[in-house]
Amino acid sequence: MPPKDTLPMPTARRRYHPAMLVVGLTFLALLFSAGLRSAPGVMMLPLELHFGWDRATISFSAAIGILLYGLVGPFAAALMMSIGIKRTMLGGLVLMAASTFASQWMTTPWQYVLSWGVVSGVGSGAVAAVLGAAVVNRWFATRQGLVMGLLSASTATGALVFLPFLAWLSQGGAWKPVALAVSLGCAALIPLVLLFMPERPEHRGVRRFGEAHDTPPAPAMKQAATPWLAIEALLRAGRTPMFWLLAGTFFVCGLTTNGLVGTHMIAFCGDHGIAAVAAAGLLSLMGFFDLIGTTASGWLTDRYDPKRLLAVYYGLRGVSLVALPFIDFGQVSLTIFAVFYGLDWIATVPPTVKLANRSFGERDAPIVFGWVLVAHQMGAAVAAFGAGVIREVVGSYTPAFVLAGLFAVAASLVFIFGFGRGERVGRAMEPLPV
Repeated sequence: MPPKDTLPMPTARRRYHPAMLVVGLTFLALLFSAGLRSAPGVMMLPLELHFGWDRATISFSAAIGILLYGLVGPFAAALMMSIGIKRTMLGGLVLMAASTFASQWMTTPWQYVLSWGVVSGVGSGAVAAVLGAAVVNRWFATRQGLVMGLLSASTATGALVFLPFLAWLSQGGAWKPVALAVSLGCAALIPLVLLFMPERPEHRGVRRFGEAHDTPPAPAMKQAATPWLAIEALLRAGRTPMFWLLAGTFFVCGLTTNGLVGTHMIAFCGDHGIAAVAAAGLLSLMGFFDLIGTTASGWLTDRYDPKRLLAVYYGLRGVSLVALPFIDFGQVSLTIFAVFYGLDWIATVPPTVKLANRSFGERDAPIVFGWVLVAHQMGAAVAAFGAGVIREVVGSYTPAFVLAGLFAVAASLVFIFGFGRGERVGRAMEPLPV
C-alpha cells in the first residue's frame, strides 16, 4: 500500500522539484530554533534586573539549553530514520512552543533552567543542524554543500530576523514579551510542517534532486532504525582519528560562536555602555554577513578541499576574537568586527558535514555529524557558563574572549598540520551493510 502522502505524478516535466519545498520548511524550522537559542542573550539583563539573579545563574540555564541542543542531535537523527523527519520536527516544535510559553509564569531559577534549559533544549535539539544534514542526504544527490550551507545559514538568519525585534521587546527590562514572541513563532510553524512537509522523494513520485534516472534505488534497511543506532554509530566512529579530529575542532567552533558571542555579546556591549537594541543590531549585522559567508562556504565546499577551508575559517575567527576586547567599541570598529567575524561565524558547518559524509558514508554520516554537533554544543555550553563566571569573578569579559580566540587559532593549526592521517584512517572504514 503506498504511503498516505504519496501523490500521483503527471507525465509532464515538473516546474519545480519538491526538494525546494522541503528546504524552505526546513530553513524556517532551523530559523525559529536559532531564534529560541539566541533569546537568552537578549533576556540576560532583563532577568537580572527583574529577579535579581546573578549572571552565572542565568548563564547556567543557557548552558544547559545549548548542551541539550547538541546532545539530542544524534538521537534525533536516529528518530528521523525510524519515525520520520516530519514527526521529529513536529515533536521538537511542540516542545519549543510549550516550554517558552509556560516560562512566562516562572518565579525561581530552577523553573528558568527547566523551561529555557531542559525542555526547550530537547525541543530545539530535534530541530538542529542534524535536521539539515538528514534533509540534504535524503533529498539531494548534487549541490549538497550549497544546500547545507544555505540551511546552516538559517542560524544567522534567525539572528538577523529575531534579535533586533526581541531586543526591542525587552526595552525597559521586559522579558515576558520575548518569551511570548518566541513561543508564538514556534507554534505558527507547526501547521505548516504538518500540512506541507513530505517525508521522502518517492512520496512525491520523484528522485533526489540531481539524481540520474538510471540510478538504482537505495537498498531497504533490514531492520527498523531505533535510537540505539545513535550509540552504535558513535562506537563505530569513535574508533577512527577522523571522528575525534572533527569533534575536537567543532568543540572549539561552539566555544567561539553561540556559546560566547551568541550568549554574552549583548551583555559585553552593555559593559561598554552600548544599549541592548544597538548590540542586538550588531549581532544582526553579523547574522547578515554570516548568511552570505555560510552560503558561500557551501559553494566553496563543493569545489575545494574542506580541510583548507576550515583552517582559514578557524584562523580568521580566532584573530577577530582576540582583537575584540582591545578595540574602542566605537561604531566603526564594531562594524568592522561584525563584518569580519560574521562572514565565518558558522561557515565551518558545510565543510565539516562533507568530511563526515566522505569518511562515514550516507547511512552513518548524519548520526556521526550529530555526535560531532554534541561536541560543538559542549564547547558552547562551556563558553556560555564559563564566560558568565569569568565576568562575575574578574569583572570583565576580556579573558574569556582572548582565551576563546586562542582556541580557534589552535584549531586552525590542527587542520594545517594534523588532519592527513585522520582522513586516511576514516576513509579506510569498511562500509556497513544496510
